[in-house]
Amino acid sequence: MRRVMVRYRVKPDQVAENEELVRGVYKELEQAQPDGFRYATFKLEDGVSFLHVAEHAGDRAPLVDLPAFARFQADLRGRCDELPVVTGLERIGSFRLFEGAS
Repeated sequence: MRRVMVRYRVKPDQVAENEELVRGVYKELEQAQPDGFRYATFKLEDGVSFLHVAEHAGDRAPLVDLPAFARFQADLRGRCDELPVVTGLERIGSFRLFEGAS
């Protein structure tokens, strides 16, 4: 299982746009129902930072095949004050987070 965390900060006037684009990704994920893929997005307390956590089998996350994810990425650089940083994660333990995950 591959687990990653992505963190970035958007410009204050881009928060609503970013949230809308993220919701579009979730809408397509609901339709596609990719096997073995778990994903969560959080807006941090500062109101402009976002954290995405994903878990999937294989080398490639199913997100990359979604048109909504392409739209999300299209002007991400322009929306950001701080560009995304991708960090691999090793799970030590969890309690009811990503239930059923190996």
